[in-house]
Amino acid sequence: MSKLELKEAVIVEGRYDKIKLSEIIASPVIDTGGFRVFKDKEKQALIREIAAKRGILIMTDVDSAGFVIRNFLRGIVPKDQIKHGYIPTVEGKESRKSEPSKEGKLGVEGIDRESLIRAIRQSDATVIGESVKHDSNITKADFYEYGLSGKDDSAIFRKRILNDLGLPEYLTANAMLAALNCLFTKEEFEEYLNR
Repeated sequence: MSKLELKEAVIVEGRYDKIKLSEIIASPVIDTGGFRVFKDKEKQALIREIAAKRGILIMTDVDSAGFVIRNFLRGIVPKDQIKHGYIPTVEGKESRKSEPSKEGKLGVEGIDRESLIRAIRQSDATVIGESVKHDSNITKADFYEYGLSGKDDSAIFRKRILNDLGLPEYLTANAMLAALNCLFTKEEFEEYLNR
């Protein structure tokens, strides 16, 4: 199935939202960790840096928590670097949950593919193409080649790079890969590594 590629990185609330959108778009998806973003200065700095570099598309749930997070992000990122995607309000519960949310509405993870694509297209996000795969993206195989995964000292090497770039130290290898693809092309990152 084809995926949309966007200029902007997409910001969502949690990992299940990220998993869902990663099936639909080929661009980086960053999750806020829910309300954790309010106190997480490193995550805020990462979001600001990504917004300055490529812009962000905020896609939060339609419940009150989603709007609180969306409004918080509006306060930390310049208005001209933000696009907003709004999912439809649908009553129900996500399949992985035993009960509906407090407000009884589906979040990003529970919305069907077509509705998510429509929300993205209506957001004014810049759609670059469909099913486009850039050679300039850093891949998991590249991470292995660079020694950032699969080696005894990979975690130490990743931490050193995260510190050097001012990125959150706690990023997993996959989250680091997504962040790097927001900030660098493959060629730019290789130049950085060679320095």
